[in-house]
Amino acid sequence: MNIRAIAWDVDGTLVDSEPLHHRALLAGSALYGVDLSDLPDQAFRGVHMGNVWTILRPRLPAMLGEAEWLDAINRHYVAHRHELVAMPQAVATIRALAARGVPQVCVSNSARMIVDANLDALSVASDMAFSISLDDVEKGKPDPWPYAAACDRLGLPPASVLAVEDSRTGIASAVAAGLPCAALGFTSGPGYRGISGLEEVLALA
Repeated sequence: MNIRAIAWDVDGTLVDSEPLHHRALLAGSALYGVDLSDLPDQAFRGVHMGNVWTILRPRLPAMLGEAEWLDAINRHYVAHRHELVAMPQAVATIRALAARGVPQVCVSNSARMIVDANLDALSVASDMAFSISLDDVEKGKPDPWPYAAACDRLGLPPASVLAVEDSRTGIASAVAAGLPCAALGFTSGPGYRGISGLEEVLALA
């Protein structure tokens, strides 16, 4: 592969954010008297919040708006961002790529404030050329839009940008956009290569 840039997924790839996302979902919903403690911890792994709202809407107050609900969840997440833990070798791999001069970006299914909170918690914002959030695209993953937007902004053909993902939703988005994909925790499949650790990205770049 002739890789000229890296496009990182964030949640679950660079940062172990699922536990905090789940706590924020429960805490934000509890503000409106809704108990979601019956939900499995990984109930919405890789699912963007617009779809989460659609799924949970029947359990929420009829007068509650989506924007208000999401804001409550996001505010809890941002306030507790320093509880986040980086995925093994995430920061070291980013730093090593930066030292080589490899352009790096983030492509996330989360809202802008969540993406910024994650990068702040890891202290890697300065290593990223830019980030694509759910607020920046009309359709989130698994649609190819987020990764296509990243390649357009980089000015590079998709085949030269390596996506790094940890969910089937993200893999589908990257592959549909024409990017080669390193899939953390997966065995190799059509259009993507499984990796067991983020340090393996260094050999692919």
